[in-house]
Amino acid sequence: MSPAAPRTWRSPALPVGPRVPVWAPTAKRVELHLPGNERTDDRLVDMVPAPDGWWTAPFDLEPGTDYAFRVDGSPDRPDPRSALQPHGVHGPSRTVDPSAWQWTDQDWTGKDLLGSVIYELHVGTFTPEGTLDGAISRLGHLAGLGVDIVELMPLAAFPGRAGWGYDGVGLWAVHEAYGGPEALMRFVDAAHRAGIGVCLDVVYNHLGPSGNYLSVFGPYFTPAHHTPWGEAVNYDHDGSHQVRAFVIDSALRWLRDFHIDALRLDAIHEIKDDAGAADPPQAHVLAELSDAVAALSDELDRPLSLVAEADLNDVGVITPTDQEPPAATPSLGMTAQWADDVHHALHVRITGEAQAYYADFAEPGAWTKAYGGAFLHNGTWSTFRDRVWGAPVPEDTDPRRFVVFGSNHDQIGNRAVGDRPSAGLDDAALAATAALVLLSPYTPMLFMGEEWGTRTPFQFFTDHEEEDLARSVSQGRAREFASFGWDADEIPDPQDAGTVEASRLDWSELDKTDHARMLAWYQALTALRRELAWSRRTAWPQIDEADDVVTVTYEDIVVVTNLSGRPRPVPRLSEVLLSWDPVGSAPSCLPPGQTLIARR
Repeated sequence: MSPAAPRTWRSPALPVGPRVPVWAPTAKRVELHLPGNERTDDRLVDMVPAPDGWWTAPFDLEPGTDYAFRVDGSPDRPDPRSALQPHGVHGPSRTVDPSAWQWTDQDWTGKDLLGSVIYELHVGTFTPEGTLDGAISRLGHLAGLGVDIVELMPLAAFPGRAGWGYDGVGLWAVHEAYGGPEALMRFVDAAHRAGIGVCLDVVYNHLGPSGNYLSVFGPYFTPAHHTPWGEAVNYDHDGSHQVRAFVIDSALRWLRDFHIDALRLDAIHEIKDDAGAADPPQAHVLAELSDAVAALSDELDRPLSLVAEADLNDVGVITPTDQEPPAATPSLGMTAQWADDVHHALHVRITGEAQAYYADFAEPGAWTKAYGGAFLHNGTWSTFRDRVWGAPVPEDTDPRRFVVFGSNHDQIGNRAVGDRPSAGLDDAALAATAALVLLSPYTPMLFMGEEWGTRTPFQFFTDHEEEDLARSVSQGRAREFASFGWDADEIPDPQDAGTVEASRLDWSELDKTDHARMLAWYQALTALRRELAWSRRTAWPQIDEADDVVTVTYEDIVVVTNLSGRPRPVPRLSEVLLSWDPVGSAPSCLPPGQTLIARR
């Protein structure tokens, strides 16, 4: 089938406004509950039916008004498109007028994500305050580090105070414990003043188990598909046109109303959409989203990006929607996609770990193949999946369309005790990892604290109020890792407040000599990227390894790291630009554990 022409997004939804429209297509009655306070009486009024299953309030609601819906006599339920949940995900919603915010970033022209240095952080543990305002205080640190774009782990409202955010249920709201929507506006405004773009992590493949009331309103989920979290979000069955609007309108709102520069989409392989097989065929929801974002980018006259986490190993994810897909995945039009294979290959090569899904990456030649071509599994057998996986990367693919990292929230937090590579590696190995990520041909991403070699873990934590759910999460975590030989007592309890505190960055580490040296190394690498205009380069390098010496060769630059335990000869170099330890201007031999960057 030929690709469809580019589409202009026209939401079938009513605009969000002072009459709080809500979609409830099968409801016979929807009531608006306005809880009373010291100034007003409690009120319950009927919503007015509107076309296509929508209901609207009979009058405007002022900003700052608390409200909830009752659908055919249900208990109070929050607005699916709520911007603010001041009393948590189970309580009433509150109206917000984002147009009232006085922005100061009028001169911001945006930031191209391709080739940028991205910095992933979790707001709740990034600073002692655990808030967006607290994170503002560290923007100077990020600017000094050379960060181009800061990526915020999910902010959508989720149960309790503490969590990673991937169990969000208020997909239009900003988590109250982080400061709510105005705090996000303050953060984005301040980041832009510091010259830093903002990427927001969003989750459109599932909702969390607690506070998810969407099914009260309409067919937001379908039993036709299943995901690791249960029934799939309904993107391709009856009512899916409004579910698509719910998601796409949400994405556009972050970019338009909150001045966000990019969205990172969680696990898109779990977004189930077979609409392309319908008669007539319909674009995949992510292709529809890509076109809508492209149109908004043109309207705003600044770059807007979409980054996909995809366990597909298929460049159809990043193929423009008006082009034929090169493999099985439809052309989805994403700006970039995470390349987990590069992480796995690098992790195995540096640490020597080879368990579970790392096993294939320990095979001879796996490291150079993955690092040099983005995918190890590109139509080859995956022992972890027990099947052939992936598709080749065409030679003309821009390598910057792959986001790579030495660590991220998943690769640390989903370990039994949330230990970072720094817990088991010496500083020379960490320095090598940094050079191989930041001077790779890809778009590099750092995870908070790695720039100074922190040993603080990043553990999995939740804050569920329901006793059964809390117990299930705690026991499930212990059971999962017990199967790998861990003692249950060694596994941090996700529900324990101490687990959150153990994961909070310790900024006082920067006062220590070894951490300060590591930070200076990262700063030097990002400065070298700028000096060499690295973000604009699109050439793939040659990757070689002999006698445990890794050599990454570009037309004019070579990166060399000695992973052996003894001195090794290195290629003839014209000028050393940067090295972890002093090695002279043109060494013929590299000491063990050392890394350098030089001109050829």
